[in-house]
Amino acid sequence: MADKRDYYEVLGIQKGASEDEIKKAYKKKAREYHPDLHPDDPTCEEKMKEVNEAFEVLSDSEKKARYDQFGHAGVDPNYNAGGGAGGFSGMGGFGDMGDILESIFGGFGGGFGGFSSSSRSNANAPRRGSDIQESVLINFMDACTGKKQDIKLYRMAVCESCHGSGAENGSSPEICPDCQGRGSVRVAQRTPFGNISSTRQCSRCNGKGKIIKNPCSVCKGLGRIRVQKTVSVDIPAGIDNGQIIKLSGQGDCGFNGGVAGDLLLNISVKKHPIFTRDGYDVNCDIPITYTEAVLGAEITVPTIDGDVGFTISEGTQNGSVFRLKGKGIKKLNRNERGDQYVKIYVEVPKNLSKKQKDLLKEFEDSLTEKNYAKRQSFFDKIKAKFDF
Repeated sequence: MADKRDYYEVLGIQKGASEDEIKKAYKKKAREYHPDLHPDDPTCEEKMKEVNEAFEVLSDSEKKARYDQFGHAGVDPNYNAGGGAGGFSGMGGFGDMGDILESIFGGFGGGFGGFSSSSRSNANAPRRGSDIQESVLINFMDACTGKKQDIKLYRMAVCESCHGSGAENGSSPEICPDCQGRGSVRVAQRTPFGNISSTRQCSRCNGKGKIIKNPCSVCKGLGRIRVQKTVSVDIPAGIDNGQIIKLSGQGDCGFNGGVAGDLLLNISVKKHPIFTRDGYDVNCDIPITYTEAVLGAEITVPTIDGDVGFTISEGTQNGSVFRLKGKGIKKLNRNERGDQYVKIYVEVPKNLSKKQKDLLKEFEDSLTEKNYAKRQSFFDKIKAKFDF
């Protein structure tokens, strides 16, 4: 325990680093040493434990303060264990007074001087596997109607060669002689209140309770390997950009017979050249000609179900919006649908010939202010305000 590295050194930061700097450093080191990302490097697991231990202390303001003042002795009650009274230096070797009292009242063992702290969780107990996150890109119409899609991904699976034991065929892991398979050992400490016994991770087997003398040649003793898998996913109609689909049990396999994690699919939806989405409603803009706006017309409107006919009223104004009820997107896990809203914009003709301009001028001369309701209302408001 006395050979522990400085926690700041483990994370690669300076003493006094901010909370954000500590988090960023941890994420960087996690990517560098996470065993799932480096299945062929057996040393990564130990390095990752060291990184997790450093982050656990430095991310906790109280533990960090004790560590900054007393070093490892301020946060680890087992530090310098076995040193007798010499290990008791200003209470620093046993954490704070709350830790001592917790040990006393939490582990009373009959008689003063016979106390024991609560043991750590069993390292050999079944543990759930990690979740996996994948991004899935689908087009707009697939989000509206739903689809079945195959997703290729990598996950940690039980090694078929050793069936998860980590030992080469014909051999098996041996019970650790130091901890007798418990993964932890008991350490006695002397305090002003008597002897306190506590448990710490067995250094010989690194808390596993077993020692593999002949590691599996396929998984290098890890008991798990990284494999590629194809998962068929039902993407429901109505899924939106940024939503997540969870597939239970499709993540990394567990440890010691634990259940597998989940597969989390982050859905991204491509933009559509015509439609935009607002919840379960669909919006689109439709251009019409000047003549169609003036005289009215039958136009074709695209929807997610196909083209439909719609009658434009005579005198339709630029920017008018009409609704196609029930022509929107199906609501998730419901039989209801949103609506489609169509916005009209009148396209002003360009590149007119002289004859067309003359005809348009003649047409304009035939109109009066009564033909322009909005124009007439606008100037009436101006006159009322300025009293023209």
